[in-house]
Amino acid sequence: MTKLSQEERLSFYKSKEWRRMREFILKRDNHECQECKRNGKVTTDERLDVDHLLELEDYPELALEPTNLETKCVTCHNKKHNRFVKKENKWDDEKW
Repeated sequence: MTKLSQEERLSFYKSKEWRRMREFILKRDNHECQECKRNGKVTTDERLDVDHLLELEDYPELALEPTNLETKCVTCHNKKHNRFVKKENKWDDEKW
């Protein structure tokens, strides 16, 4: 199994097939973050992403498989990938 390069992934995300599938998944999931929903919240007002549950880079054969796709708000999607996570303060003292 061959991993997709960053260039191949970017090309995929610009394709008509992806844009159509993304819109289908958003509608299927009622434009709601499915992760928030599992945690008892409804998130619809934030920007929404369509997430590959098994990563596109590793599983290109599942790129357009609806069972591998789910709507997530940007916050939940970033948490999944450890992006933009706030770092804890090193200091206990509030003045620092």
